[in-house]
Amino acid sequence: MRNIVLIGMPGTGKSVVGRALAVRLGYTFVDVDDLIVRATGKTLPEILRTEGLEAFLSTEGRIGMNLKCENTVIATGGSMVLSDAAMVHLRKNGTAVWLETPLSQIADRMPENLVDRGIAAPPGVTIQQIYEQRAPLYAQYADLIVASRKGEDDTARQVETVMRAVGIEP
Repeated sequence: MRNIVLIGMPGTGKSVVGRALAVRLGYTFVDVDDLIVRATGKTLPEILRTEGLEAFLSTEGRIGMNLKCENTVIATGGSMVLSDAAMVHLRKNGTAVWLETPLSQIADRMPENLVDRGIAAPPGVTIQQIYEQRAPLYAQYADLIVASRKGEDDTARQVETVMRAVGIEP
């Protein structure tokens, strides 16, 4: 069975929706951010502060390229789409679902200092600039686009409904 790979901006709820979707489908759940923390022994903000953006992106891409699983809902980091090799690998055995969320909602969920949230971006970059950079990549890699809803259960149900509607059996 194929995996479901959730992509989208930080703050869209990939982790909470992913957990809810995995429960609905009887799948395993994997959060790539957790794998990064486990592999490095550091939190995402610590990696960004001590090792820098390029090291973070390299680690994230490597983990994405080496992830091997089945029947799993995978919550990627918002920056996973910056690694073409990782996204190509994840889509070989998975359906990529972009949880699209309005920029205004994402901005409301973000701290002033994006590094505090572990967001992979150069210093001084705004959430709007990150969105403008990544939105075309989310669109490029997405097999399906699902509008993020208020509750994670509603969004998880919507992902399942859209997949079935287009003939993809989760």
